[in-house]
Amino acid sequence: MKIDKNVEDDGVIFMSIKDGNSDAVKDSGDVLILAIESSCDETAAAVVKNGREVLSNIISSQIALHTIYGGVVPEIASRKHVEKMNGCIRAALSEAHLTLKDIDAVAVTYGPGLVGALLVGVSEAKAISFATGKPLIGVHHIEGHISANFIENKDLEPPFVCLVVSGGHSHLVVVKDYGEYEIIGQTRDDAAGEAFDKVARAIGLGYPGGPKIDKAAREGNPDAFTFPQAQIPDAEYDFSFSGLKSSVLNYINQAKMQGQELDQADVAASFQKAVVEVLVSHAIKACKEYGYNKLAIAGGVASNSGLRELMEKECKANKIQFYRPSPVLCTDNAAMIGAAAYYEYKKGVRFGLDMNAVPNLPLGDRERKFHGRGN
Repeated sequence: MKIDKNVEDDGVIFMSIKDGNSDAVKDSGDVLILAIESSCDETAAAVVKNGREVLSNIISSQIALHTIYGGVVPEIASRKHVEKMNGCIRAALSEAHLTLKDIDAVAVTYGPGLVGALLVGVSEAKAISFATGKPLIGVHHIEGHISANFIENKDLEPPFVCLVVSGGHSHLVVVKDYGEYEIIGQTRDDAAGEAFDKVARAIGLGYPGGPKIDKAAREGNPDAFTFPQAQIPDAEYDFSFSGLKSSVLNYINQAKMQGQELDQADVAASFQKAVVEVLVSHAIKACKEYGYNKLAIAGGVASNSGLRELMEKECKANKIQFYRPSPVLCTDNAAMIGAAAYYEYKKGVRFGLDMNAVPNLPLGDRERKFHGRGN
């Protein structure tokens, strides 16, 4: 997979990601989907062929803009999406050597996410669909993350278990079929990525917390401190990271009060170990008890090196096939939205122009039917 990067004048990182064979000619029966993602602070557009081949994947990231605030500022994110959206779409079509006439459908993330950010992408997709007459398909953001695994793992087919871990979500999901999910575990409070951000800020590493914790942890001792790993008796696959986060913050406050020097690397490594061990143990246990021998990970935290290493080790020990996207496809991107949309398109799913952004959109077929599926 080829990745090109350049930094624009305002500090926005502009990335182009595509498969090596992205100049393939469209054959009869091929489905080309223009996909849009704007649920948080990445403005992204991609063209995906048959759900698994990335012809282009353009990402305009706002990380540099939000770093000074210690997190994403929704108003800033929305305004930047407005500025960057058309350019990203033009770049995606140009890199794929296509025009809107060549596209079979337009797909967009319509939830969950920041409502203002989502509305930019949804409005753009609806406008393109109306102007071109192309079908419109709304995609659940988490379904997109799960589908990122299909892009690089061409042999992966449902059913399998997927651990979805990001800044806003921690889900353990059984992927029964394309577009069919059963949530068997989820966070009771903070998502894993949210805990990473808060702890990183507390120990002085700054934003974004996930990559900074991961980098610092490589230099630290994961056994320097023993932080709690919550287990929920009445819901064995659920997660809780608020107690862990509070334990780390209490240690930091006590150390400061006693005039002790804080070892960032040791705290980062010990915290990361506590998070990763819970995520891995729950996922492996689910595979064994539900009888699945395929396990995938998805979401921003799925790029964490500690998680990937321990999950691979435990999967080998338990004879479970392990699947994970490249780190760049773990972040928010439009290729994953195009991959998910392909299977909806094949089922005949079409959305009307009354589709709206749904910031708290739940995952799962039963819930999704109430949020814009049309004929």
